[in-house]
Amino acid sequence: MALTFPFAAIVGQDEMTLAIQVVAVDPSIGGVLVLGDRGTGKSTAVRALADLLPPIQVIKGCPYRCDPAKSAGSCPVCQARDPKSKVATERQAVAVVDLPLGATEDRVVGALDLEKALSQGIKQFSPGLLAQAHRGFLYIDEVNLLDDHLVDLLIDVAASGENLVEREGLSVRHPARFVLVGSGNPEEGELRPQLLDRFGLSVQVRTPQDLALRVSIIKRRDAFDKDPAAFKALWHKDNQKLQKRILKARELLDQVEVSDDMLMLCARLCQQLGTDGLRAELTLLRATRAYAALQGHKAVQPEHLQSMAPLALRHRLRRNPLDDTDSGARVQRSLQEVLAA
Repeated sequence: MALTFPFAAIVGQDEMTLAIQVVAVDPSIGGVLVLGDRGTGKSTAVRALADLLPPIQVIKGCPYRCDPAKSAGSCPVCQARDPKSKVATERQAVAVVDLPLGATEDRVVGALDLEKALSQGIKQFSPGLLAQAHRGFLYIDEVNLLDDHLVDLLIDVAASGENLVEREGLSVRHPARFVLVGSGNPEEGELRPQLLDRFGLSVQVRTPQDLALRVSIIKRRDAFDKDPAAFKALWHKDNQKLQKRILKARELLDQVEVSDDMLMLCARLCQQLGTDGLRAELTLLRATRAYAALQGHKAVQPEHLQSMAPLALRHRLRRNPLDDTDSGARVQRSLQEVLAA
């Protein structure tokens, strides 16, 4: 198994690493979209996400990694089990599943197990990538180049939390609740608005201009490439600290208070920016609450809103042909006006 670059060793992309940590605290925020220059560590940071995620409890032998504490919405395999029998459980690492650009629909949603059908004459469903990503993260590199039919499929599953497969005489419905994480270069193509809206947070990654920082990044990457195991061991304690911080934030999350005044600020900001629907306010609420928990605070403050607003709103803005200001700067400008009112 190939070792991933340690998350704690990533430098120079503070906004991206912050967004990933916030989503790790509260996956209901809806995932992260990372857009920017090639070779800036987008894929590295996403694949290092597994370092931040503590193992989850699953039903042993379940191909969909069902939660033993939740019987509702379980998969066909768990539903077929004898309810009186004792359920064996085990701990597994949270899945971070790659969806390749060239993946077929069968590979993504699942299909008939041809080997069993031909050798034994048994019609059995072979789960796809969506099943593997259940209760985990689905990562799409170059997400802006994804085929339209897969985009439509992902939008449906992300909205319902279920994957329905009806083909080749099979009819299978299984849970598929995952967090979308995508990366890409905007110069190579734009995302469809329907998929863009499914990402909770969006970050823009640029090539660092500070020479000392560039040298530091190159040295760390070179050290990892020479001896991945030794480099990973060197950063193990720092990764553990990050994981503990996220665990503490998850425990604190339900205790974090969001006052009506803060909700009013969120609503006024979204109204001023002209965002469509109410998903922007909900995402902003969840992101600021998760960030406050990550900071160890029990109430959301304006500074939490200032940090999260560009990440939650920049990809939801309508284009203004008369204003070529960076979308993140537009959010900050509107936020200052709202706070000063």
